[in-house]
Amino acid sequence: MRENTFYLTSLGCAKNSVDADSMAALLIQDGLVPVEKPSKARYLIVNTCGFIAQAREESFSKLKSLAQTKRDGQYLLAAGCLTQRYGNLILDEVQGIDGILGTRNWASILPVIANMRSEKPALPYMDIFNDAPVLMDYPHISRVSVQGASAYLKIADGCRRNCAFCAIPSIKGKNVSRTTDAILSDARLLQSQGIKEINLISQDTTDYASDFGVKDGLANLIDELCTAIPDVPWIRLLYAFPGFVSDRLIEKMASRPQILHYLDIPLQHADPNILRSMYRPSNVDWTIKTIEKMRNAMPDLAIRTTFIVGYPGEGEKEFQTLLDFVSEIRFDKVGVFPYSFEKGTPAEHLGDPVSVEEKEARVERLMLLQQDISLKQNLKLVGKIIPVLIEGKDENVLIGRSSRDAPEIDGLVFVDGNSNPGDLVNARVTDTMVYDLIGKII
Repeated sequence: MRENTFYLTSLGCAKNSVDADSMAALLIQDGLVPVEKPSKARYLIVNTCGFIAQAREESFSKLKSLAQTKRDGQYLLAAGCLTQRYGNLILDEVQGIDGILGTRNWASILPVIANMRSEKPALPYMDIFNDAPVLMDYPHISRVSVQGASAYLKIADGCRRNCAFCAIPSIKGKNVSRTTDAILSDARLLQSQGIKEINLISQDTTDYASDFGVKDGLANLIDELCTAIPDVPWIRLLYAFPGFVSDRLIEKMASRPQILHYLDIPLQHADPNILRSMYRPSNVDWTIKTIEKMRNAMPDLAIRTTFIVGYPGEGEKEFQTLLDFVSEIRFDKVGVFPYSFEKGTPAEHLGDPVSVEEKEARVERLMLLQQDISLKQNLKLVGKIIPVLIEGKDENVLIGRSSRDAPEIDGLVFVDGNSNPGDLVNARVTDTMVYDLIGKII
């Protein structure tokens, strides 16, 4: 174990991955060296997730595991969303924590580590600012996370929505957008590195630049990006908010070849009463008309959404409304989550009346319905030629993703042919599974 070494692992979403990579870049600039094994590191850092109960359990499990195995001379630091919300609880439940760093000011990793490196460190050291806006930029640090030939690029963070089930506003604060110049600088850097796919992320990409008083900021950003990085073939939009997919945004997506015909728009439910209780847009007619408008403009559009089942007040009637909606719209990609009761959210007073067993049963029913839809959607692609980004190889089979599949959350394409990771190839779809495709390079 060398003195200036650190091990950093990030849990949860891609937005967390960007923060973790930014913290790592700061540490490397400060002379520290990353290592892959905790046993080799002086500083053990976990960038936690605290969004829902399952994520919190994973974060606590990782922290406790490292705390139990750390040796004399090693320091354990908990960072991220869980610490922002439950810093004192972590200190109570995880014996051996040496530092706590909230998610709103990830750049404070430097003073936290500096304290630990001092002759007489103050332990445990806490650095949490509950009232500060989330930090977006730091000098000479890119706000990206690169994975092979694909990268996440954070354009904003925080959220000004008030969804009843969600703790993100209390963790991250209100929406804070990056400047267009900062985003373009990171995008140009990614282009110079040969990145083939840039995924634009924030809590709500359709809210980009609203804090600057700009309307349709995401559509403006698309124009700027496509001009600035002509050599990046794929630009993907993630996490749109219902009601804020504008006609101009649709037009830009349809007319700019670099913008993938893919949109992740979490709807959360389809019953108007449940949506109102969630403090979500409840105009389901808008959703149906907007999806129709998008599909008319982009017939090959892939739409991903997520739903919450077992929310307080959801009975069989409301759940059936959701099933009928999914059957009618026929989404390409669907994620389903059981409702996670969160203290401190607007929905806390509603309690958690739907049993775990019923929630799980509804997840299964909805996913079974979607599996049939996904298979039929994939069958339409058999015989067609699609672009595939090669990401790896397993024995003699290449593994990649189509433009219809976002990294980590969607399906894969298993390809026969000769190529290398990072290549963007054309492949003919020869067969399909429920979520994945099989093809051959042409």
